Amino acid sequence: MFNRTSPSTGAQSPTVTGFHDPATGSIQYVAVDPTTKKAALIDVVLDFDPASGRTSTDSAQAVLDFVQQQGLTVEWILDTHPHADHMMASAWLKDQLGAPAAIGAKVRDIAKLWEGFYNTPGVFDPDRDFDRLFEDGDTFKLGNLEVRVMLSPGHTLGSITYVVGDDAAFVHDTLMHVDVGTSRADFPGGSSSELYDSLQAILALPDDTRLFIGHDYPPVNDRQDPAWEATVAQHQADNPHVVGGASRDAFMKIRDTRDATLGLPDRILFALQVNLRGGRLPEAESDGSSYFKIPANKF
Repeated sequence: MFNRTSPSTGAQSPTVTGFHDPATGSIQYVAVDPTTKKAALIDVVLDFDPASGRTSTDSAQAVLDFVQQQGLTVEWILDTHPHADHMMASAWLKDQLGAPAAIGAKVRDIAKLWEGFYNTPGVFDPDRDFDRLFEDGDTFKLGNLEVRVMLSPGHTLGSITYVVGDDAAFVHDTLMHVDVGTSRADFPGGSSSELYDSLQAILALPDDTRLFIGHDYPPVNDRQDPAWEATVAQHQADNPHVVGGASRDAFMKIRDTRDATLGLPDRILFALQVNLRGGRLPEAESDGSSYFKIPANKF
């Protein structure tokens, strides 16, 4: 698994290591307060093979191995949204570490939406399965660093951004890497208009803020290796979907046209019923096995 570290630039700046998951293109993060060595794990993947229905913890274990090698103490297990293309490892990580798991408060609304698609009323309970549901504007501590939560809908109706210290933001599925553009906004509850507003709020952060994205799918353009970090100023100057202060209408045309060509991720119907349980599989049945419920002909 390819990884790269972005060093701290000062006492109020986190050290950030990203781990690229080639199976889903997802980036998993370890954000560290360099003064206290307290860490947050962000958007860590529970591995899943759609062909066999088998889960494994290889990717999450690699992140834990790094944490142990670096002598870090994990204070938070964070997700930015209920992911459509990978299962979250939050429940397993909590079992290993005892740290609280958190996500945005609007996951409650996403859960109600997907209960309808799965015809499983009442099965999802985010208040049960997460320790903290963050509202827009909430703050909390990572070691000595302040973390601020920004509601960033568009990709989903409840996606959130974590702004850590004075120069890092984990912006999930809003922006793609600076040479690619932005993320899709056509999933249930998504909106390209709301994504535009979220992008404007992210790009209003200080120019030197490091933006850490959710996905990369190399090879891209002339680039063979995955990439996930660029500053606000770099996105404003070079990101093809936002360069020059693109208008709402121009952005929505680009985004909606592109989204109309995209199929559903092959893991989405499996992943949502796990992620809306905080990373837990459906309850085991009488034979001791868990079973996925997949709606036919709804999408």
